[in-house]
Formats: sequence, structure tokens, C-alpha cells
Amino acid sequence: MPKTTFKALLYSIIFLVLASCGISNSLQDVPNVSAYNDSIPKRTQSNDSSFVLGNNSLNKNKQGLWELYVEGDPYERGLITGSLTKELFQNQERYFLSKIDDLVPSENSQKFLRHFLSWYNRKMYLHVPNEYKTEIYGLSKYAITDQTPFANSYLRGLYFHGAHDIGHALQDLALVGCSSFAAWGDKSEDGSLIIGRNFDFYAGDDFSKDKIVSFISPTTGYKFMSVSWAGMIGVVSGMNEHGLTVTINAGKSKVPLIAKTPISIVNREILQYATNIEEAIAIAKKREVFVSESIFVGSAKDNKAVIIEVSPDNFGVYEVENTNQLICSNHFQSNAYAEDKNNQKHITESHSMYRYQRMEELLNKQTKITPQIAVDILRNKKGLNGKTIGYGNEKALNQLLAHHAVVFKPEQRLVWVSSNPYQLGEFVAYNLNNIFNNPQKTDFSNTALTIEKDPFQFTEAYKNYQSYRKLRSQVISAINNKKQLDDVVLKQIKAANPEFWEAYYLVGLYNYNNGYYTAALEAFETAQTKEITTVPDRESVAGYIKKLKRKLRL
Repeated sequence: MPKTTFKALLYSIIFLVLASCGISNSLQDVPNVSAYNDSIPKRTQSNDSSFVLGNNSLNKNKQGLWELYVEGDPYERGLITGSLTKELFQNQERYFLSKIDDLVPSENSQKFLRHFLSWYNRKMYLHVPNEYKTEIYGLSKYAITDQTPFANSYLRGLYFHGAHDIGHALQDLALVGCSSFAAWGDKSEDGSLIIGRNFDFYAGDDFSKDKIVSFISPTTGYKFMSVSWAGMIGVVSGMNEHGLTVTINAGKSKVPLIAKTPISIVNREILQYATNIEEAIAIAKKREVFVSESIFVGSAKDNKAVIIEVSPDNFGVYEVENTNQLICSNHFQSNAYAEDKNNQKHITESHSMYRYQRMEELLNKQTKITPQIAVDILRNKKGLNGKTIGYGNEKALNQLLAHHAVVFKPEQRLVWVSSNPYQLGEFVAYNLNNIFNNPQKTDFSNTALTIEKDPFQFTEAYKNYQSYRKLRSQVISAINNKKQLDDVVLKQIKAANPEFWEAYYLVGLYNYNNGYYTAALEAFETAQTKEITTVPDRESVAGYIKKLKRKLRL
């Protein structure tokens, strides 16, 4: 059978199977909004960075962070958020869809992807609380109207909330490698809880450009703040009016067969409806998730932090005893996962344990953790024992790709949010009590508590790193598309980031593919002397060296 005919037949069979597996109910499910008022005030705009809609507002501060205040019932919140953030929301959708175009450029493949996601997400609507479906539905009224593979704007919005989960579950994408820690009691400056976290989610510089710090006052539940992006009502980093905080760290997942509750929606529910650790655990336990995730929960009422570890078929809670600090990277620590083979393999082969040990090392050097010290730890670019491991290495706490970093002081209702680039810009301070007591202010930040920029961003090393990223894209494109590069480019990429193993690996791979075996061997052998990120990466380098020595009869 001709290859094209076989592929068409295969796609047809798969589509027919998928279409018969209960997709129609999910495609037709739309939240009932008849009980809500769909009339909202008109948005007024004083300039290109300041918008008001009734009691709600969106303003861009001097550090480039967008500050959003929204109140109301679920449908109102969705409509108001959509209206205020319309341009940011549509830009964010286009950025996200452009990544899909990069990964799946073929129109036929995109159609197949749409059918696959419809099938894969066929039960998601049953696991997302109606309140949040209603909010997403209101928001979707302001989505792009461009021709996309995912034409239904409401379903697109719902699916995007599961993109984090689907990405690292189905392809184990290196999009998320977060680091979090907490200190309290005699480990913090004033005895109260302090938490630091890096959200190392990277979907391109454009995606990370416009961060939104949202302050939400819902008609039911508790007021809260969160840090994310336009179009996202779920929570990845946030704190509520009771001083309860939630952040997420991805774990190692088996490939799930069906989507359930997106982890950001579980986080949102905890933040909106829990006041302490016990209530947070109860909410997490009642929701079915489809990936493995650590939910790092801090509580002003309990003056400590715990890690809720969730996965499709297991649940655990990790608490520390006889110590006043808690550390979380991307592996599970509770007894519930002691025998989990996926978790054990992840600890052995990934960079999660290395970052855990680095956080432990940096925390142990400090007698008392302050907000400034917490920020310094989050910004740290070195390896264990202060080793230089190259900029962008995933073994570093600061991988120079974070969407955002935050520091919380829950008892004081204080939060510091990083500004661009990465964690290097100023950390802007917010006091939740002041904001929710006076939401009509045009600037929510507490300027007296601002933490200064990292001077690293003004160094030659940072400029070289930015050059490295551009050269990296150029070399990868040449490798993927079998294009020739000038030798100058290969020299420049190594010079731009000389301690990073990946620079030499890419040069080695380019030379290997083009038959320049001696040059390839030299590059791979140099890569082997650097701090390689994971066991599979180390094995890959060793494998090329072995093959090249065979080819060169060495």
C-alpha cells in the first residue's frame, strides 16, 4: 500500500475511533449563564497602559508588570477580565498558537491534533467546577477570532488551562523545572513564615513579556492575588486574604489516557476556598488530576508550609519534622511515593535532586532568611559548592528562563513579584490588606519595600548569554534543516557560554551530522568535561563519543 494512502487510512480509522468515544458531549457543553447578568460597564482608557471598568482596573506599573483588579460573580469576572485585558489576552493566544505552529507546522497534522485534543479532553468538562467554566466562558467572549485549529474560543480557553499538564505529561517537555523553599520559626528573620519560588515555565520570550499580577475579589470565597498571564484564571503562584499561599512544581508523570482537572484549577480552588493547610488538603484530595504535581502550600494560620503531592492514582502530604525549612524541586518526598518507580527514576536521572541540594546548601549558609536573602537564592546561577556550570543550565536555581519568581510573607500578607528579565528585574512588593481595603488606587505596589535589580543583567556575561540564545536557535535550525553554517558561528556559540555543556554538544551534533568527525569528537569530549544536566544527556554525549571513535578508528 502506498505510504500516503496508508497514512490517510490510519488517520481516518483513528478519527472514527475518537469520534465515537463520547466527544460530542464535551464539545457541546457550555456553562449555563442565564442566572447571571451579562451587562458590564464599558471599558474606559486613559492611556495605553491604564484601563478602568466600573470598580475594576488594569494598570501597568513602572517595572512593566500589569496590575489587574476584578470583582464580581463568575460570569462578571470573566467578562470584565476579558474586556480589561483584551489586547493582552489576544496577544497571549497568538503567542501560544505560534508555538503550536512551530511544533506542528502541517495543516493536516494540526487538524489531527485538534481531533486528538477533543478526544483527550473529552471528560475535562466534568472535572472543572462550573464556577470556573463560567468564568472561562465569559473570558472567551474576548478571544481572538482568527482562523485557528481550535475554532471554538470557549473550548480553546478550557484546553489552554490544561496545556501545562498536557505538555509535561504527553511529551515530558522541559517547560517546567520549578524550585521552591520555605523557612519559619528560628530560620526566618522575625519567626514568621517566608516562601520563595521560581516558576520556570518557558514558552518563549513573547509569552513571558506581559505578566499580570491579579487581585480578585469574588462574590463567594476569599479574596486572593496570583501571578500569571492574560487568559489564565487558574493559579500557579498566589496568596489569599487569610495568608494561605499555593505554588506548583511539576513531577514525573506516566502518560495519562484522559484529561481531568487541570492542576492550576485545583490551585485556584484551594486559594479561593481554603484558610489553612487542613482545608487545602481536603480540596486537593477531592479533585481528580491527570498529572503528577507538588502543591507547595504555606499558611499564616499554621505558620509553616507543607507539600501536597498529587497524581492520577496516588496522594501524599509531606511535612518536615524537627526543622523549620521545607524544600521542593520536581520530585516527590512523602511516604506515599517511596516505592514509586517513576519518581525514583526521576530523582536518579533528572536535575531535580541537584537543585534540591543546591537550595539546601544555600539555605544552610544563612542563619535567618529575609526577603532579600530569599531573592538572592532564587537568582543564584551557580551549581553545587558555587561551581560555574554555564548560564541557562537547568541544574541552576536561576536558569535564566523563569516566567516569574515570587517571595511571600503570609502573616504580613506581603508578596514580592519579579519583573523582567526573568528574576533579574526589581521584585515589586504588594500588601494584600492595603490593596483589598483600597482597590481604587492606581498603583498597588509598596515602593518602600521594592527589592533592587540584579546587577548581573548589566554585565558582559549577560550580554554574552543573550547572544548565546540567538546563536543556539541558529545552530538548532541548521541541524534540523540540514543547512550549512559558517565556522565563525560555531566558534561564537562556544565563546558566548564557555562553561555550558550544551554549547559544545550542539557544535558536536552539527559537525557529526555534516561528517566532520574529528571536530565533532573534540566538541563532545569537551562537553563531557562540563556539568551535564541529566543522565540521559550524559549518556547521549558518551554515545556520540563512542560512535565517533569507532568511525575514526581510535
